[in-house]
Amino acid sequence: MSDSITISDSVTVTLPDGSQKAVPAGSRPLDIAKSISPRLADDAVVARVNGQLYDLTRPLEGDAKVEILTSKNPEALEVYRHSTAHLLAAAVLELFPETKLGIGPPIDTGFYYDFQRETPFTPEDLEKIEARMWELQAKGLPFERVMTPKEVGLKKYADDWMKCELIQERAGDIFSEYTLGPHFIDFCRGPHVPSTSRIKAFKLLSVAGAYWKGDEHKAKLQRIYGTAFFSKKDLDAYLERLEEAKKRDHRKLGQELDLFSIQELAGPGLIFFHPKGGRVRKIIEDWMRDQYLNRGYSLVYTPHVMRRDLWKISGHASYYSDNMFKPMELDDAEYQLKPMNCPGHILIYKDKMHSYRDLPVRLGELGTVYRYERSGVMHGLMRVRGFTQDDAHIFCTPEQIEDEVVSCLQFAVDTLNTFGFDDYEAELSTWDGGASGKYDGAPEQWQLAENALKRAVERLNMKVKVMPDEAAFYGPKIDVKLVDAIGRLWQLSTVQFDFTLPRRFELEYVAEDGKKHQPLMVHRALYGSIERFFGILIEHYAGAFPVWLAPVQAVVLPITDRHVDYAKGVAGRLDAEGLRVTLDDRKEKVNLKIREAQLQKIPYMLVVGDREALTGSVSVRNRKHGDQGAQQVDEFLAAIRKLIDSKARTE
Repeated sequence: MSDSITISDSVTVTLPDGSQKAVPAGSRPLDIAKSISPRLADDAVVARVNGQLYDLTRPLEGDAKVEILTSKNPEALEVYRHSTAHLLAAAVLELFPETKLGIGPPIDTGFYYDFQRETPFTPEDLEKIEARMWELQAKGLPFERVMTPKEVGLKKYADDWMKCELIQERAGDIFSEYTLGPHFIDFCRGPHVPSTSRIKAFKLLSVAGAYWKGDEHKAKLQRIYGTAFFSKKDLDAYLERLEEAKKRDHRKLGQELDLFSIQELAGPGLIFFHPKGGRVRKIIEDWMRDQYLNRGYSLVYTPHVMRRDLWKISGHASYYSDNMFKPMELDDAEYQLKPMNCPGHILIYKDKMHSYRDLPVRLGELGTVYRYERSGVMHGLMRVRGFTQDDAHIFCTPEQIEDEVVSCLQFAVDTLNTFGFDDYEAELSTWDGGASGKYDGAPEQWQLAENALKRAVERLNMKVKVMPDEAAFYGPKIDVKLVDAIGRLWQLSTVQFDFTLPRRFELEYVAEDGKKHQPLMVHRALYGSIERFFGILIEHYAGAFPVWLAPVQAVVLPITDRHVDYAKGVAGRLDAEGLRVTLDDRKEKVNLKIREAQLQKIPYMLVVGDREALTGSVSVRNRKHGDQGAQQVDEFLAAIRKLIDSKARTE
């Protein structure tokens, strides 16, 4: 018998470089990796077969394009983390066999698994679970794919309502499950790493409440969060970033620095800005309003509540109703708290007929909107029910659109730079060419809009990642995500086309040909929301705002009671020059005052005693650099004014 492979018992594999090779029928991606290089087989995590992710141990079903994915591929990390989530679930079932399994997906920061269990998991339980995970990891248990007929699965899991519901919703006539050791099997599409021995670095982080499918009206579950990386070095670096993030948590700092609060009596997700937070907010808002006027925007203000009929025309009443507060029945109609500012701006535009000579019309507002966020997703300033958007809408002609997009993107970059963010990532979300039918607007509109966005980023030399089939249904967009001081990405600015609202509201302008045409419309937000941007600033600067943003820029500290009058004079002088200054004239030791001012992250502490009163000076202490020596008041004023006027990031 010949050892050669015949046509009937072989399949053809096409590799990423275009080369082809015949392999025995039933070969696995892992076998192909071994035939290329033993090292590739060791590094392999998962395979891409004909465009779909495959277990390395899953036999090929015919001729195929095969790519072996290693730790260098982001998709491989998702699979790795998904497998670690299964490892978590297997450990939980061994320790707490009465537990029922929900879902356990990978997420950007790691993974989680939802469990139904009457007894709450404790921190001690998490330690036991993690220890059992390492025991299972050491056994090198294989992740094995099992195909189960739907009816068999429903009978097998008749007493497990979550599995039955998932099988009914997601499974075809036959579905895949994955086993892990003798006690664990779960409905799962996969794929997974070959065995637990491939999982090298993980950590359980926390337990939190969750609802089945995120619906607060459904069963309450317990969610265990964890993270996993390909190496312990990467895991340790991530855990260090987590510790740093905890120190910077805007909720903790907001309370310590007396910036804002959420009042239980008023309700969740509603922010109260305290005097110091109000000062910072005013600076943020004033800067944006000044920029509006300097860049050719008109400032407008629209009501917080409007008739529900408006939201029916805009489509929000139908497509966005789950995120809106319930309407209010008044004497003449139903009224609705606004979830968006755009319909109000449209009504202002529509109030008179515009000529092409009037365009572009740029309407900007710092408008407060209200959205119904579920109780489980609200998070300090980052996810709230009432927030203020720096919203602007641009109505223009097709000939003007590219320049308008360039201006919006430049405005976004200028905003980032002003507030101390140098690094950002941009994403251009496009449509699918109309293949799915889920997008609104004509093909020529999409082509015009997408080309305008692409040319705009080229003109600004912006690096942008194209996200196919990720556009909103009503138009393409560019999202700008800032990178903060500890490397985290935050979604911030958006420039978004809208083909739907101009049509729904029958917007028009008289063009140069004397005929009425529909204007192009662009939504544009740069802060995103004042609340969220404020929270990002708190965490980026760890509460130590640069001098120009600091709620208190300097505090005057008299050493004893006999220096209070001089201290009042210094504070008054600084106040008259526009500085945000306070006087701490408590009968306390000056070292205590300095320590407390340091904790409040006040940029400058000005100590005054006999020598300072005699020489008309102040002893300057910087929160970061310590004692700066004695300075004349005018000298200090000139130095701090330079920092403020230049919006310096450090002092």
